[in-house]
Amino acid sequence: MLLIGLLAGTLAGVIDLAVDWMTDLKEGVCLSAFWYSHEQCCWTSNETTFEDRDKCPLWQKWSELLVNQSEGASAYILNYLMYILWALLFAFLAVSLVRVFAPYACGSGIPEIKTILSGFIIRGYLGKWTLLIKTVTLVLVVSSGLSLGKEGPLVHVACCCGNFFSSLFSKYSKNEGKRREVLSAAAAAGVSVAFGAPIGGVLFSLEEVSYYFPLKTLWRSFFAALVAAFTLRSINPFGNSRLVLFYVEYHTPWYMAELFPFILLGVFGGLWGTLFIRGNIAWCRRRKTTKLGKYPVLEVIVVTAVTAIIAYPNPYTRRSTSELISELFNDCGALESSQLCDYINDPNMTRPVDDIPDRPAGVGVYTAMWQLALALVFKIVITIFTFGMKIPSGLFIPSMAVGAMAGRMVGIGVEQLAYHHHDWIVFRNWCRPGADCVTPGLYAMVGAAACLGGVTRMTVSLVVIMFELTGGLEYIVPLMAAAVTSKWVADAFGKEGIYEAHIHLNGYPFLDVKDEFTHRTLATDVMRPRRGEPPLSVLTQDSMTVEDVETLIKETDYNGFPVVVSRDSERLIGFAQRRELILAIKNARQRQEGIVSNSIMYFTEEPPELPANSPHPLKLRRVLNLSPFTVTDHTPMETVVDIFRKLGLRQCLVTRSGRLLGIITKKDVLRHMAQMANQDPESIMFN
Repeated sequence: MLLIGLLAGTLAGVIDLAVDWMTDLKEGVCLSAFWYSHEQCCWTSNETTFEDRDKCPLWQKWSELLVNQSEGASAYILNYLMYILWALLFAFLAVSLVRVFAPYACGSGIPEIKTILSGFIIRGYLGKWTLLIKTVTLVLVVSSGLSLGKEGPLVHVACCCGNFFSSLFSKYSKNEGKRREVLSAAAAAGVSVAFGAPIGGVLFSLEEVSYYFPLKTLWRSFFAALVAAFTLRSINPFGNSRLVLFYVEYHTPWYMAELFPFILLGVFGGLWGTLFIRGNIAWCRRRKTTKLGKYPVLEVIVVTAVTAIIAYPNPYTRRSTSELISELFNDCGALESSQLCDYINDPNMTRPVDDIPDRPAGVGVYTAMWQLALALVFKIVITIFTFGMKIPSGLFIPSMAVGAMAGRMVGIGVEQLAYHHHDWIVFRNWCRPGADCVTPGLYAMVGAAACLGGVTRMTVSLVVIMFELTGGLEYIVPLMAAAVTSKWVADAFGKEGIYEAHIHLNGYPFLDVKDEFTHRTLATDVMRPRRGEPPLSVLTQDSMTVEDVETLIKETDYNGFPVVVSRDSERLIGFAQRRELILAIKNARQRQEGIVSNSIMYFTEEPPELPANSPHPLKLRRVLNLSPFTVTDHTPMETVVDIFRKLGLRQCLVTRSGRLLGIITKKDVLRHMAQMANQDPESIMFN
């Protein structure tokens, strides 16, 4: 756990620093040291003043560097072109690396990790190549300005670290169940460094990712998240001695009447979540079924070009999404230079600087409002097409940006309403003229939580992540109200969150713990072989030759074979995995004397009695699982489904008084559940 936390924290810190530098590289370069980002470049300069803290002679935009012009149409066009070129270069590099070296590094990774933790094995998904390529390409795609975040992929990166360290210790590498517990804890460390929210990470792992979460995993996750957050804090990538980008300090209380706009934002979040899931799944399905899927590089290039061309003219979409959210969350202090804070000041105001009263909006606020409205529409549309391309793409930051933009606009609206109509009944009790009563940044925060909840259907972990992220402890109730509303609204249109929807789309065999199974069917209705199907492929305990077993393995593609006493009695002894059989036979042929194709294989303690001149028999007792999971043919399917869920099984044998009747696999259970829900069982494709 300590190692996972250290590695995940270090990688996250490096990613944050690299993204910061490469995002600024699209606009200009630092002359004193090209590896400095804009902010670091102007920190070190002695000629920077507080008013012009964005301008310093050491930082040059591309137009200044190439044609010595900083203003004017030609400079704007040159900067515009450089921005687009850098974005295209980053995106092209990322998609090429993913295609060539690690096809599994694409996407967010959370649907697959949920599937892996439910007991399904995706080979190579958590490998070293995936870890390396995902880390590098994550920096590239976030810097390219595409509408995606690094939070989901950081969970995948942390799980790759978990898998890597598990393989070093035999206690974990030999035991699938133990390794899954480590991966659950690694997922917590991933969210902990993605948001700087250690407790939120633990709850996220419990609520969203994990399948089976015993108490010791809770404590392990807590420890891993702590170490990861501590490592990130020592790297201090944001330079503000905080773990998070969006730290805010609001001190105004919220009032009961404000719950109404908060709940409205919750409804907006639920509707956006529904729209996003439906649109994104429809688009991804098109990608799977039409020619579009054959040109992943072209698709990424086109989406990047469209994003860059539309994003550059609008100052809110040009910058990186996390900076945008940070600005939307901020409250307007006396020192803010942002357009959102261009209010008309009262000249004879003699109040302390901290507590600025509500003021009428100036020109800048109105400009900001329509720019935000355009940015909102653009983000809503482009995110649907971006998520699910063949590059690492997280969903948290774009969803939060959509919510924060909507929230900030609602917040400014309520603030102006309260300023101009403070004699209305609603405002009379709590909004006296000259008081600071509405904080627009708080609305942005609530909107962000609502939209993220609408897409992922998180509740508890979402609220905890939001207040750890912003440090706004007084606002737990508004956040809870928005999160619950958005979940209810989104659930009214469809029960699945985006991750479950992608699991279904990709056809992963995943039994959702949240689903109810209420039908009265029995195990005998689901088990294979059915009537009229060929009998089950089985091994006998002491009458098959090596050649017979090799032929059986060649002709079938089953995961394993039940072992019975003999074909006549069909009494079950155990279960042998296909891979272990292949390995055992291969090793025996290389290392043991006298093992040939017609050697008898036996699974019993004592070798069978053989004629004198027969070849040396092969003992395979050690690859036999003597306690496979069995149910009787009259076990209700409700119980069987529960066993599959709780234990993450892949198959279960059906017996009657010791005799083997058939087998139920996880895919059979899923097909049966689809049939009971009146869907076509064949429509569930398994890749």
